[in-house]
Amino acid sequence: MVSLKVINSDQITEDNISSYIPRADILLDEIKDEVLKIIDDLVKGGDDDVVKKNQPWVDGVFKKQDIEASKDEINKAYKKVDKELLNAIKYAKKNLIKFHKAQLRKEWSKEIEKGVKAGQIFRPIESVGIYIPGGQAIYVSTVLMAATPAHIAGVKEIIICTPPQVGRRFAPEILVAANEFGIEKIYNVGGATAIAAMAFGTETIPKVQKIVGPGNRYVNAAKQLLSNVVAIDNPAGPSEVLIIADKAANFRYVILDLISQVEHAPDNVGILISDSQELIEKVNNNIDSVVKNSKREKIIEYALKKHSIIIKAEDIEDCIRISNLIAPEHLEILIENPQGVLEKINNAGAIFLGPYSPVPLGDYNAGTNHILPTGGNAKTYSGLNIYDFLKIMDVLECDKEGLRLLSSSASTIAEFEGLFAHKKSIEERLKE
Repeated sequence: MVSLKVINSDQITEDNISSYIPRADILLDEIKDEVLKIIDDLVKGGDDDVVKKNQPWVDGVFKKQDIEASKDEINKAYKKVDKELLNAIKYAKKNLIKFHKAQLRKEWSKEIEKGVKAGQIFRPIESVGIYIPGGQAIYVSTVLMAATPAHIAGVKEIIICTPPQVGRRFAPEILVAANEFGIEKIYNVGGATAIAAMAFGTETIPKVQKIVGPGNRYVNAAKQLLSNVVAIDNPAGPSEVLIIADKAANFRYVILDLISQVEHAPDNVGILISDSQELIEKVNNNIDSVVKNSKREKIIEYALKKHSIIIKAEDIEDCIRISNLIAPEHLEILIENPQGVLEKINNAGAIFLGPYSPVPLGDYNAGTNHILPTGGNAKTYSGLNIYDFLKIMDVLECDKEGLRLLSSSASTIAEFEGLFAHKKSIEERLKE
């Protein structure tokens, strides 16, 4: 029977969170040596290593020429994709583009002093690799989430790596979703091997400047271990949802939202924080029957029993405190006045307000991005956005009067730091 462990909020501290829910740094330590070996295999073997890793998953013989999707394969994929799904992909793309375009900021310049103009310009990263997981499902939504901000930012070369499906190579739905953004460089390779391939390059797969996209703990460990070789988006671990709910919350919504998040994988995390004992009891008394009627029952049951908890809080302020301490990937606020709580939330990947804003809308087509920091990393990282694909460059332009105005202060600091060539560089210009 499924029921969630209930603990009091005073048991949760910064130091002991990992004893209740997975934290990314601990998961990395467990598999670090194994992932380093996978990376080393790819560096030494290149395409041959990719072929070797893919062979067990694909019917027939997998060859080097099978690593990359052909244009003909991409074109034929459209005939294999359900029309209703294709329309849903196009609809989600439309909303995602609208949301991410709104993030764009104009280049700017401001007069700091008379004759001193300072501003910023934006330039896209030149090449980006997107990782699309494929172990538990075919994640067309992740293609959309990663490709949209890269596309809006103006990245010239976008490639995708995704693991082979059991018994075949590419899922046609992945090819179609990628092609909606004009992405044609799509490669059949998964796990830590894919991350290493994009970081170092192989005979077939090009090296990129940045890698984005979610994955299992091996994927995320590889990203972190190679972050000194290639830029990455945000450190990630198992997906998670935290729900703040009071006595006014619909307990069925709470149950369904916990289940909808942990059905991704057995290591996913569901957390309920509530000041209502009545709600907690309703959730625990009814969750088992909902789990038993779920199509992914075994995955959900394992995730709820092993990685999920209910935290009994003193009041809503206590709920907020614990939520900020945990810094969840997804935060749902199911209370009477969710807007009143929003201003006090400091740490969350994405926030979902009220009973009609469940996480799955953000997962698919509301426009917000579902590639988010997990494992407490929302304290310092943001969800994927266009600025993950843009470089911001400061620009300074002074005339001689502006130089004169700045010179005294700058020269004083330079002399204090013992950098006399700095001072001379400024003063020489004033002699003209």
